[in-house]
Amino acid sequence: MTAIPPSLYIHFPWCLCKCPYCDFNSYPLTEPAEELYASYVDKLLVDLEIEAAKVRGRKLNSIYFGGGTPSLLPASAVKKLINRTNDLFSFSPDVEITLEANPGAIDLEVCEGFKDAGINRISLGVQSFNDEKLKSIGRIHDARQAQEAVCAVKQAGFANFNLDMMFGLPGQNVDTALRDLRAALDFAPPHFSWYQLTLEPKTQFAVQPPILPQNEELWDIQQAGQDLLAQTGLVQYEVSAYSKPEFECRHNVNYWQYGDYLGVGAGAHGKITLKNGEVRRYWKIANPKEYLQAQDLLTAGEKTVILKELPFEFMLNALRLYRPISHALFRERTGVTIDVIANELQYAKDSGLIELQSDAVITTAKGRNFLNDLLEIFL
Repeated sequence: MTAIPPSLYIHFPWCLCKCPYCDFNSYPLTEPAEELYASYVDKLLVDLEIEAAKVRGRKLNSIYFGGGTPSLLPASAVKKLINRTNDLFSFSPDVEITLEANPGAIDLEVCEGFKDAGINRISLGVQSFNDEKLKSIGRIHDARQAQEAVCAVKQAGFANFNLDMMFGLPGQNVDTALRDLRAALDFAPPHFSWYQLTLEPKTQFAVQPPILPQNEELWDIQQAGQDLLAQTGLVQYEVSAYSKPEFECRHNVNYWQYGDYLGVGAGAHGKITLKNGEVRRYWKIANPKEYLQAQDLLTAGEKTVILKELPFEFMLNALRLYRPISHALFRERTGVTIDVIANELQYAKDSGLIELQSDAVITTAKGRNFLNDLLEIFL
């Protein structure tokens, strides 16, 4: 296997409020922020040095500040982290550096500060432009704040930004879903993510579930939405992601192509391919207070992916992308030829879920619509 350019993920675990559907490693802010954030940034700087030692001489593919709500961080702290990353790692001037932000935690001044700090891509968690729907999923911003946040991102000069939206919201039908989509598309985002609201275990919605659209209504919403998105010039390149040409999220594409990534921060996960071809996964201490109190060891656990699992892990990721899966990439990322999963590929082909070419695997329209069925073949 070749040395894969890794991505870097930096986790910020706090939010102003925990959303009832969220199962991410995030925590509502319950204490004064300034001192807490400063201590956390200091710990991130230590964590960065630990991670840098794992990939000496390998250029970063992308940097991603996720959460939580990392837009709560002062721009000066973000700049400090980016500058230190630049000292420790090698990356090109056009490296993608994304920061997640939420309406209500961002304005023009904040956006300009992040741009000056080195952020060149904003991912804005809008979810809906409908006040009623926002309230139904526990968001603390309203439609006006969402619109103002998008305008601030654009006015600050971010040519590359993403809007996160949801469908399948409580009481939603095709008409209200399309109205929401049109409101988002009016801003001409170069990248657009459209996720179905799901009830995840250990969330407030799992305990007190809202009434969501039935499967037939969900299907109609999804099909109508995809038709509308196709008319805008946004190309669907992943299960839930659409973009204009050259605006795919490099960070996420690296995940789906089974690339390597470093995890920095409370609960962050990483995956590294060693020089001997061994693939190792690891994860950091999840609880922010415990992470801050830890001395030398910030890693909570690690696992070596056994050789026979590599081809299947690769496929479970790569099948999310709407592009051919080349035999060459398969071999580069797993160290084996694609023949090792010949039986599974043939079964998927016979089921009409994929097409097999001489040098690539292509997911069919049926495979995209029934992705879970396709993925189960490789579990």
